[in-house]
Amino acid sequence: MNIRPARVMDVKEIHKLVEYHANNKEMLHRSLSAIYENIQEFVVLENEDKIVGCGALYVSWENLAEIKALAVSDQYKGQGFGRKIVEILQENAKNLGVSRVFALSFKPKFFIKLGYEIIPKETLPHKIWSECINCHLFSECGEVPLLITLK
Repeated sequence: MNIRPARVMDVKEIHKLVEYHANNKEMLHRSLSAIYENIQEFVVLENEDKIVGCGALYVSWENLAEIKALAVSDQYKGQGFGRKIVEILQENAKNLGVSRVFALSFKPKFFIKLGYEIIPKETLPHKIWSECINCHLFSECGEVPLLITLK
């Protein structure tokens, strides 16, 4: 298993993985276009040249970044790979000078185990909700906002 920065050639596999989990109501859908446009934000978990996990770090504001599109193939869940992807994304945040990282998640227990705390959504900048307006779950969103301050 190897976690590395994503490349353009990985986009279709990332999209397939994200769509699988989005169709199971575990995360939000991401278009191919959105993944291509933000490929530099992604890391992938690779096993024998196959993408089996992914995640992205988006800088949202001066000292705030968001983990998005975190997914691991079912056969690799529960083995610590999701945690490892998050740790790498948090390290990327530190390298950028960002010490606060948040996630919007349908599975808050995962992030709580990693030290994140549930926060009121009103404490996040309005800017981060810009993509929510186009979401089919906008009026009934079940995502929970969580935040960690990195040391």
